[in-house]
Amino acid sequence: MSRGKLFVISAPSGTGKTTLLRRVMARLSGLSFSVSHTTRSPRPGERDGVDYHFVSKTEFLAMIDQGLFLEHAEVHGNLYGTSRGAIDQQRSAGIDVILDIDVQGASILRRSSQLEATHIFISPPSISELEKRLRGRGTESQEMIAIRLSNARNELQAVHEYEYLVINDLLEDTVDLLASIIVAERARDHRFPSGQAIGERVSL
Repeated sequence: MSRGKLFVISAPSGTGKTTLLRRVMARLSGLSFSVSHTTRSPRPGERDGVDYHFVSKTEFLAMIDQGLFLEHAEVHGNLYGTSRGAIDQQRSAGIDVILDIDVQGASILRRSSQLEATHIFISPPSISELEKRLRGRGTESQEMIAIRLSNARNELQAVHEYEYLVINDLLEDTVDLLASIIVAERARDHRFPSGQAIGERVSL
C-alpha cells in the first residue's frame, strides 16, 4: 500500500480556509483532516474531536513533556499542537493528511526534516477583504480583530517559504485550484487522482 502524503496548509485567520478545505475534501477521496489539539475555547458550532481536540493548558503541557506532538506553537495567546501518532497512523493506511497549522508550526516541521510535506499557503485577496470577513464572523472583539490583522500581515511575509500560494477570492475557483494541486502531487508519486497507487491497478 502506498503511504499517504502530508499537505501542510497555512492561512491567516478569517481567510476562509475551513470552508475551502471542507469543499475540497468533499470532492476528493482518500483525504483526511488532522485534528489539532488546542487550549483555546470552542467557537460557536465547533465540536470537540471534530474541529479541534480542546484540552486544558495543563493537559497540553503534559503532552509536550511526553513528546506526543510533531509541532506545537502559541498563537493569539493559545497553544496548538499536532499529534505525532495520529498523523503516522493515517499515512500508514494510505490516507493523505491535510494539516492545518500556522506559519510557526509549518516552519518547525520544515526545519525538523522529520517528514516530507507539500506546503500550501492560502491568502486573502487583500488585508481590507480579510478585515471585512473577520468583522462578518461576529465572533471577535475590535481588539482581537486588530491583533488578527497585524498577525496576518506578518504571516504573509512567509509566503515565499511555501511551494504553492493560493488566493482565496472566488471560492469555487479556489476549490478547483487547491484540488488540482493535490491531484498533481498525487501524480508525482505515481498515484491516481483518487490517491490509489498506479502500480496497484496497472501492470508496468
